[in-house]
Amino acid sequence: MIDLNLIRETYRKLSSGVDSARKLTGRALTLTDKILYGHLFDRMPASPLKKGVDYVNFQPDRVAMQDATAQMALLQFMTADRITSAVPATVHCDHLILSKDGVNEDLPQALITNKEVFDFLQTVSAKYGIGFWKPGAGIIHQVIFENYAFPGGMMIGTDSHTPNAGGLGMVAIGVGGADAVDVMSGMPLELKMPKVFGVELTGKLNGWASPKDVILKLAGILTVKGGTGFIVEYFGEGAESMSCTGKGTICNMGAEIGATCSVFAYDTKMKDFLDATKRSEIAALADENAHLLCPDEEVMKNPEAYYDQYIKIDLSALEPYVNGPFSPDVATPVSKLADFLRKNDYPEKLEVGLIGSCTNSSYEDLTRAASVAKQAGEKNLAVKTEYVITPGSEQIRFTSERDGLFKTFDEIGGVVMANACGPCIGQWARHMEDPTRKNSIITSFNRNFAKRNDGNASTHAFVASPEIVTAMALAGSLAFNPMKDTLTNKEGKEVMLDEPTGHELPPNGFDVKDPGFLAPPADGSAINIVVNPSSERLQLLEPFIPWNGKDLTGIRLLIKAKGKCTTDHISMAGPWLKFRGHLDNISNNLLMGAVNAFNDKTNSVKNQSTGEYGEVSTVARDYKSRGIGSIIVGDENYGEGSSREHAAMEPRFLGALAVLVKSFARIHETNLKKQGMLALTFANPDDYNKIREDDTFDILGLETFSPGVPLTLRIHHSDGTEETIPVNHSYGALQIKWFKAGSALNYMKEG
Repeated sequence: MIDLNLIRETYRKLSSGVDSARKLTGRALTLTDKILYGHLFDRMPASPLKKGVDYVNFQPDRVAMQDATAQMALLQFMTADRITSAVPATVHCDHLILSKDGVNEDLPQALITNKEVFDFLQTVSAKYGIGFWKPGAGIIHQVIFENYAFPGGMMIGTDSHTPNAGGLGMVAIGVGGADAVDVMSGMPLELKMPKVFGVELTGKLNGWASPKDVILKLAGILTVKGGTGFIVEYFGEGAESMSCTGKGTICNMGAEIGATCSVFAYDTKMKDFLDATKRSEIAALADENAHLLCPDEEVMKNPEAYYDQYIKIDLSALEPYVNGPFSPDVATPVSKLADFLRKNDYPEKLEVGLIGSCTNSSYEDLTRAASVAKQAGEKNLAVKTEYVITPGSEQIRFTSERDGLFKTFDEIGGVVMANACGPCIGQWARHMEDPTRKNSIITSFNRNFAKRNDGNASTHAFVASPEIVTAMALAGSLAFNPMKDTLTNKEGKEVMLDEPTGHELPPNGFDVKDPGFLAPPADGSAINIVVNPSSERLQLLEPFIPWNGKDLTGIRLLIKAKGKCTTDHISMAGPWLKFRGHLDNISNNLLMGAVNAFNDKTNSVKNQSTGEYGEVSTVARDYKSRGIGSIIVGDENYGEGSSREHAAMEPRFLGALAVLVKSFARIHETNLKKQGMLALTFANPDDYNKIREDDTFDILGLETFSPGVPLTLRIHHSDGTEETIPVNHSYGALQIKWFKAGSALNYMKEG
C-alpha cells in the first residue's frame, strides 16, 4: 500500500540533509533537526535556520484528510487546475458517523444520511489519484498509523491530531485544508522553523500507569499553549520501554499542549509494530538507516545543551492522571482526585465511561481495559455506569472481536460503536433525560471542552487512560482510586481490582476481512464531478476578493470574545458537521459558542447599524450587506483545538477582515492567513481592555505591510474620543502576498 521507493528516497534525502546540516550548524543534531533539514523544499540555506523566526519551505511525503475537512480542502483543490495530487494522499470517512445505538444501526444510517457527501469524496478522490477509506474503515489517525506512517517521514493532515504518527517516528503536522491543497498542488508547506522541546523519559511504567498518563501529566505542566511553536521530542530508556502505540497516544495528545507535533526515535518497539502490520520491508529500511532516525549520541548525553527546552519524567514514579473538566490541561493525579472534585463541587457520580478513539484504541489499550472489565464477573461486581467503546479501525475491531475482547465488554453492558470518531467530536446522540442536569463522564479521548462530547454545557468531561476509565465505570464514581480503594460486591464483600494487564500486539497477529480501502484508478481524467447547485451539503467555492490596496477604515466590532475561544466555539461540530462542504450554510454557526465580553452571553452581539442584539452570523451578514467590514477581538490562545479551517473561512466569507487577539493557537493563525485575513496580536495585551462595544476601527500601515513591522489600530469610541495602539503580526513575505491576493489559493492561481 505504501511505495517503498518513496521511503528509500526519503532516507536518501535525510542522509544528505543530515550531513549538510551538521556542517551548516557545526553541532550534533536532534531527531527533529534531521527530519526537518531532510525535508527542505529549497536548497540548504547559507546559514542555520533560526528557530521561531525563519519561515521555511518543507516538502512533506504525504497528505491525509478526514471527511469533515476533506470536503472544503477538495473543493479548493478542484480550483487548482491539477490532474492528480502531487504527493500521495488519502481521504478517511470517520467524522460524519453519528454514535447513537451501536455500530449495526449507526453505520447504515450514516451511509444514507451522508450519501451525497461520501459519493462526492469518493468521486473526487478517484479523479485526482487519492486513496479513499470508506465509512466504517476507521479513524484517520489509527488507519494512518497501521498503514502509512513510517520512521523519519514527514506528513501533514487536515486534523489537529495528525501528530499521532509521531509514535512511529514521523514528523506529522496538523494543518488547515489550504495547506493540504498547496502540498497536493506541488507547492511547499510553509512553516516557521519550530523550536525543539526535549522530554527525557526514565524508568519504566508499572501498575495502573500508562502512556496516556505521560501526556496528561505534561499537559498539566505546560498548559494548552505551553508547546506552541515547538516540536516535542521524546527520548531515553523510558521511551524505548514503551509500546509503539503508546508512543502514538502521547504524540496524539501533543495537540492539547499546542505543539506543532511530537516525535519518538526509531526503536525495536516500532520495528515490532511494523512487522505486525505487515510492513517488514519498511522496518528493514529503517534498520539500515537507524542512525538517521534518532538524536545524535551527543544530544542524548547532554540534552540541555541541544534542546530549546528540556524536562525529565520518571515513568517508574508516574501515577495515573485524570484531566478536566472543561480543559485537557487541568491535570490531577488519581490519588488527589476525590479532594479536587469535592473542593470544586464537581459531580462525583459517574454516568458514562467511554474508551477508544484515535487516541486510545490500540490492541494494548483494549486488552488492558478488558483485563479490568472481566473482573466484574470474577469479583461479582455490579457495574454502575454506561460503557461505550469506539474502535479505531476495522483491523482493530476485527482482531479484538476475534480475540473475545468485545464479549468481555458486552458482559459489563458495553456498547460498541462504529469505527469512527463519534462521541470524541460531538457525534453522539446521548441518551439523557435532562441535558441541563449537572453530570460527569470520563473518556479515553483527547479533548474535553464544554459541549465537546454531547453538546451539553452541564456535562463535566474528564480524560484518562482506558483502564482508569473502565475501573471508574465499574465503581460508578470519579472519586474511586483503584490503587487503594475497595468496591463492595453483590455479596457485600470488599474487593480490590487487580492491576491491568495486556498485550502490546495480538499474540495471534492482526487480521481483517475488508479494511475498507478503495484505490484510485490509474487514470481518473474522465471522471466528472457534479455538485447540485441546490444542495444543502455541498457548494462550489468562489474566490475571495483581493485587498484593494488601501488601509482598512470604518470597521465595526463583530464580537469581543471573552476567555477560552476554541475552534469549537468559532465553528461548532456536532450537528453542524453536515454543512462542512457548504460554506454559506455552515457560516450560520460563526462564533455561536464564544462569550461576548459585554454581556456574558453566547451568540448575542450588538449590531451597531440597528442598535439591536442578534446572532453573530446574522449581524455579520448585515454588515456585509451594507458594505461594512468587521473585526473580531479575542483573548489568549485564540483558536486552540481542532484544525478546522472553517473557523477561518466563515468570518472571511461573512465580511470580517481581521482578528485581533492576545495570542493565537498555531494552526488557526495560519488558517486565517491562508484565507486572506489579518491575524493580529495586541503589542500590549492590556489593550484588550480598551476595546468597547460601540467602537469602530481603522487598520493603518497596510500600504507598507512588511515582515516584522507592526501595524497600527486606530480606535474610534462612540463618545468621540480616539486611541491609537500598535498591533503585531507574524506575516512572512509570502504570507503578505496571500493577503494582497485575497487568499493563498488566489495567489497560487496567479502564479
